[in-house]
Amino acid sequence: MKSKVFGGGAIIIVLFSLVLFFIRVPGIQINMKDGSYFLKENSFTLHWIHSVEKEPWFEVYERQGDQLLLTETYFKTFGAGVPSDGEIIDSDDGYIHMKVNRAMDDVNVVVSSNVKTTLTTQEKDIKLYDMVDDYEEVHIQSKQLYLWNLVGGEFL
Repeated sequence: MKSKVFGGGAIIIVLFSLVLFFIRVPGIQINMKDGSYFLKENSFTLHWIHSVEKEPWFEVYERQGDQLLLTETYFKTFGAGVPSDGEIIDSDDGYIHMKVNRAMDDVNVVVSSNVKTTLTTQEKDIKLYDMVDDYEEVHIQSKQLYLWNLVGGEFL
């Protein structure tokens, strides 16, 4: 009788292992030099202080399938590097909002404490500049993640 119970338990363990190693779910992965992290949310805002204008700049991203969609950008003033042909979105928060809707395979960000590179989700602000060395690149992508990545992974 004991061997049947053990056999049933072994089957459950094998099935659970198969689920962890073969089932994939969509998610957002952030790769840094010291490892990979995951976001629970399907959207985030990347923001920093513009190096010339010295004003905050924001980019809003949403996960759509295996890509990230840059939905909009907003900033305080027009200046160096500011898009000039985007559709302006009405707002009353003191920022100029522009619709972008550009699909991207990934986002590569060079992080700096000088510009306070930060990733914001609905839950929190993630100060990338506190997590990596100055001028280190952070790679963000929408990805099909194995469940074992999420079980053993670190969430930001």
